Amino acid sequence: MRKGLGWRLDPAVTFLNHGSFGACPEPVLASQHAWRDRMEAEPVRFMDRVLPDALADARARVAAFLAAEPAGLAFVSNTTTGVSTVLRSLQFEPGDEILTTDHEYNATLNALQAMVDRDGVRVVVARIPIPIADAAEALEAIVGAVTRRTRLALISHITSPTALVLPIEEIVRALDARGVDTLVDAAHAPGMVPVDLDSLGAAYWTGNGHKWLCGPKGSAVLWARADRRERIHPLVVSHGANEPLEGRARYRLEFDWTGTADPTAALALADAIDWMATLDPGGWPAVMAANQALAITGRDVLAAALGVAPLAPDAMTGSMAALVLPGPTDDASAQVLQRALYDSDGIQVPIIVWPVRAARSPGDARAMRLVRISAQRYNELADYERLAALLPPRLAGE
Repeated sequence: MRKGLGWRLDPAVTFLNHGSFGACPEPVLASQHAWRDRMEAEPVRFMDRVLPDALADARARVAAFLAAEPAGLAFVSNTTTGVSTVLRSLQFEPGDEILTTDHEYNATLNALQAMVDRDGVRVVVARIPIPIADAAEALEAIVGAVTRRTRLALISHITSPTALVLPIEEIVRALDARGVDTLVDAAHAPGMVPVDLDSLGAAYWTGNGHKWLCGPKGSAVLWARADRRERIHPLVVSHGANEPLEGRARYRLEFDWTGTADPTAALALADAIDWMATLDPGGWPAVMAANQALAITGRDVLAAALGVAPLAPDAMTGSMAALVLPGPTDDASAQVLQRALYDSDGIQVPIIVWPVRAARSPGDARAMRLVRISAQRYNELADYERLAALLPPRLAGE
């Protein structure tokens, strides 16, 4: 890994797993620390008089980065929370269908199962082919699974287990044309690919700040379109439910205060966005392009060493890439391999079984064991070359 860029990462570890929990750079941690010091110097004054304006400023700056109307943006702790917030706010009837894909995140699929248990909905899982030739195959699979009972679609912009960049703009438009609202699981999108929420027009969207924006853990956002906003309420009911509006929207009052918590992750997120833009003279577009190029190069180096082909074209690849590994396809074996790479070789990289547990049938013939690499500005080609040298012998010894 390249040193001296501001990250605290252990130099003894080849860190190729930014996609799981991100990594927060020192200047961003310093910003959060400064906010926390200010809060603890006079907690009552901070919460009552400083925080409302500070949140409004942070929201406006983050909204500008996401090309979103600030009024629709709310801070949440993570994308999983954002997904559950939307699902729990909506009401379904028995027999209603919620559409998703077999590339969705395990936790959010579990959130859909909770809707099965609560409302008697049916979860329809569209099968996106893997390997995949082009984005049209994903669009066709999703649209082809729509029925007259489809009420909502939960679709990832960038799939977590398989690292596919889906054509989310086309998907949202096609579903909207069929009268289906889309909840976009954008856990990996902010900072990996350009985001324009106002143009996207999805009913609901939620994305993480702690991953590719390199914000503090606990920084994420939920966005609801103006005509859907009044339907959405936080998971925790607090003072905002009956606080006088005084020119403010109920949506804003409810989400800005859900009880006493540490708001400093959200307040520091805008500083993370600003700091990351300084890592390349071309700003964020150049940072995202460089990460994508490095991920593709690293994928190709590793694919050559493993003797496998890429799972997706370059156009569907962002700052992560996944490759199929030979050998057993059970979760226990994947965990053993991941731990061996870390404990013995000092390489932090996820080994994933796809489909994930919540999307898997017993004896699923599609099961694959994947290695998923990430690329962030602290990585360099040597990191992937090291994995390419050490992974094949480990597989041979299984």
